[in-house]
Amino acid sequence: MSLENYIVTPLDSAVLDSKEQYAFYFKMVKHAFNQLIESLHKNSICNEKELVFFKQYNELLIYSLEALRVKYLFDEEDKMKIDLTESGFPNYMELRYLVNDLSLKNDYLKKLPKVFDLKQEFLETLFRDKEEVSKVKLHQAASIIYYTTIDKKYIFKRFVQGKIISTTAYDSEYLVSWSFYDITYNRPFICFLYFDYTGKHIEDYKQEIYDVLRIAADRSINMDTIAYLIDKKLPKVHPKRLKKIDLGPLHTIFAKDEHVFTHTIIDNIAKKNLDLESYAISLSVDEVFTKGTFKEGSFLNKQTLQIWEVLKPANYLFTSHKVLQLFYNKIPEIINELSEVPFVIKEV
Repeated sequence: MSLENYIVTPLDSAVLDSKEQYAFYFKMVKHAFNQLIESLHKNSICNEKELVFFKQYNELLIYSLEALRVKYLFDEEDKMKIDLTESGFPNYMELRYLVNDLSLKNDYLKKLPKVFDLKQEFLETLFRDKEEVSKVKLHQAASIIYYTTIDKKYIFKRFVQGKIISTTAYDSEYLVSWSFYDITYNRPFICFLYFDYTGKHIEDYKQEIYDVLRIAADRSINMDTIAYLIDKKLPKVHPKRLKKIDLGPLHTIFAKDEHVFTHTIIDNIAKKNLDLESYAISLSVDEVFTKGTFKEGSFLNKQTLQIWEVLKPANYLFTSHKVLQLFYNKIPEIINELSEVPFVIKEV
């Protein structure tokens, strides 16, 4: 589906109604992801090098959410949209609008008051007139902060390319990572490819690798399909293992989906069995690895390609002790289907 044709309608998302809700939402999401990073490290779901990249992508995501918080803090007209799919994240178009806004920041800043003049107005209103600063002026101040402090280089885009580094994991020479925000699922995914290289210098082939990843692996499709496309389009690269991490859904009172974890949390918040801050994070890991090779092509133009073995997806859950107790009480059969016992993380 073309991104240009992806139109957000009232049926695609719901809005946050007040600055208190914005502050609460961003506090919750930031806390949840910081806890997730700690738990991934403790429980060896990612190795050390994967975790370094995971943290970097997480920082981009947190930075983008903070940019959205500043953008909408005092905006009385526009409201940030939370996606209705099994997500819990802001609708992807919100991130796209961030990039568009910041590309035109000079035009927007020309329409806003000068910082000195706005400060003087604030002081006169507060100390001379003994009145509250108007919402219009607060929105102007927040807009100035938004356009002057947020750097679009650090916004989580639809595709984010990581560097190629050396490794010995999975009997491979190199590791490359990337991340993408799939607009169908409205969730971020993080990928790791372990591979060998038959050329002389990896730097000579780096751009070709990046170009193929952007084209062939920028959305969530079958793992063996992605692996085959990469293998096919990059004859000097011999993939050994491909890992994809699905980051979400994020189950909170703000989520609007019908996922059983989301529904159970919201239902029990309504019944006063759980606190308003209760949350859980789902995370799944898909992997494929090579178990041999085969030849493809004509007699004069054969290419050696990998035979892929698809591992059973690993599904994990991260939540607080109180929420986990309730899950075991309400939906034990769902919890028992997870790949491991849920990991306990701290409450907000």
